[in-house]
Amino acid sequence: MLLEVALDAFTHEKDVTLGAIAKKAGVGIGTLYRHFPTREALIEAVYRAELEKLCDLSPLADLPAEQALRAWMDSFIAYIATKRDLKDALQAVIASGVNPFEHSRAKLVGALTELLEPLGATSEPADVVAMLVAVAQNDDPGQAGRMLDLVMDGIRFGAARTARPAPAPR
Repeated sequence: MLLEVALDAFTHEKDVTLGAIAKKAGVGIGTLYRHFPTREALIEAVYRAELEKLCDLSPLADLPAEQALRAWMDSFIAYIATKRDLKDALQAVIASGVNPFEHSRAKLVGALTELLEPLGATSEPADVVAMLVAVAQNDDPGQAGRMLDLVMDGIRFGAARTARPAPAPR
């Protein structure tokens, strides 16, 4: 409950106090500080909780492989939007010397690898993550959806991995 309240507060109230978060969550400020000794620790915990939710594939277990992958991609786009909403708060964490993104890439690539394997996809999971990050920068949901369709087509139809041709000598 505390992390959900903190996520909402950090995304909608730039200068929210930890006291206000504790009150909204129905806990004492001492309880909040016992678990999160600094504002930055709470922000990092919020970020990590969102990452864990995204990488938990169990809700997708009953879906066919392609549907599970697409549902995860849609969730990834929403996750990036959350990161964008937490940008100012996360910058404070980074300024304090903590990099909340260190383990993110590995977790994301791991989750995506699990989703790609049943499809026999030849796509590099790290490349797909990079494409999804690019798609997530789009503010037009319709266009972002069409871009995800293109990513899915590339995965589904096994776009071959090829090196770019060398530039012609001049």
